[in-house]
Amino acid sequence: MNTLGITGGRVLLPSMDVVEADVLVDTDAGEILDVEPEAGAAADETLDATDSLVTPGFVNAHTHAAMTLLRGYADDKPLESWLREDVWPAEAELTPEDIVAGTRLGMLEMIRSGTTGFVDMYFEVPRIVDAVADAGMRARLGHGVVTVAKDDEAAHDDARESIAVAREYDGAADGRVRTAFMPHSLTTVGTEFFEEYVPQARASDIPVHIHANETRGEVDPIVEERGVRPLEYAREVGLLEPEDFVAHGVHTDETEIDLLAETGAGVVHCPASNMKLASGMAPVQSMLDAGVEVGIGTDGAASNNDLDMFDEARDAAMLGKLAAGDASAVAAPDAVRMATAGSASVAGLPGGRLEPGAAADLAVVSLDAPHLTPVHDAVSHVAYAARGADVRHTVCDGRVLMRDREVLTMDAGAVQAEATERASALVERAN
Repeated sequence: MNTLGITGGRVLLPSMDVVEADVLVDTDAGEILDVEPEAGAAADETLDATDSLVTPGFVNAHTHAAMTLLRGYADDKPLESWLREDVWPAEAELTPEDIVAGTRLGMLEMIRSGTTGFVDMYFEVPRIVDAVADAGMRARLGHGVVTVAKDDEAAHDDARESIAVAREYDGAADGRVRTAFMPHSLTTVGTEFFEEYVPQARASDIPVHIHANETRGEVDPIVEERGVRPLEYAREVGLLEPEDFVAHGVHTDETEIDLLAETGAGVVHCPASNMKLASGMAPVQSMLDAGVEVGIGTDGAASNNDLDMFDEARDAAMLGKLAAGDASAVAAPDAVRMATAGSASVAGLPGGRLEPGAAADLAVVSLDAPHLTPVHDAVSHVAYAARGADVRHTVCDGRVLMRDREVLTMDAGAVQAEATERASALVERAN
């Protein structure tokens, strides 16, 4: 057995208590062995955590990583026009190589900001599986399905591809890749496709991930046409099993929140994207109070415009207070828990907790910067003051992905150069 010790710092426990301790990791099994003072003293390899806080690795529970290529491309527009006028035309020009380059750039950004796992709804899943394997991260991947504005054959091909790649690649990258069936949304996928393909996903034990209730424009048509709320409709077409999770959930009412709690389906809150696109404020505290499992995601960099989960946790806490009209809502421990254990649980990925037997996915956050001084409350700092740039080391599955700000599993310069070149060519083609 080979071991890694993260030594000399403080550790954020699942209880949200902070203690002085080392973390000892079995690097062969990718598992935490011990969290105790001096536990890492005799480890085969060490990471220095002096003046730092060891946290669970963050889990970005909803993103479209390749959209880093469209960062800053189309800003300050509402969702529908942003999608139809800018994003979808640009995406139509994407090549498989573009998608891989954008995803690599996204993973580089995530590793450098302490994120160890992510959920990605996009295209070219087999190529993305290889990229995730090389980068050393965890991911739940799925091919996004849109059936509107397609002929019947093309729509069925899209759905069949999502099921096929989910079946084939689940468990890839030594188990670090999991998959899901990913219809885009309740308004961009026809009822008959849910009725045909959701049972196929169930038969293969594949969860379903979907956008839901992001804007009023996704709610009102369903209510007007079907006489039920969107998540009630989702339940009618076979969704909202305990392993399923929806992105956004901005415009959910009490009935839908109760339905989520009853079914055990999770929600991924994407506060920055929801604010930037003026989609609204999700009732996160009401969800938490009802017992709904809530995680946090960045959404794509085209609507955020970064993949920094520290920013996202802060936004979640701030926006949660505004939505509830209560300064005590979505408190700092809740925001940090949602970005770590909550996201891991919603996404069905290991990690999110620093304790013996848990997956060795963690970040070491330096606390010695001026904006983190003094440290009255380390959890408060993670929620409100820390930044992705404060992360010193990132570890996933017991493997050191970044040491002292140097990413070891990717050539950062080459990744950024290729993404820059491809983004420029993409925008030129789109225009």
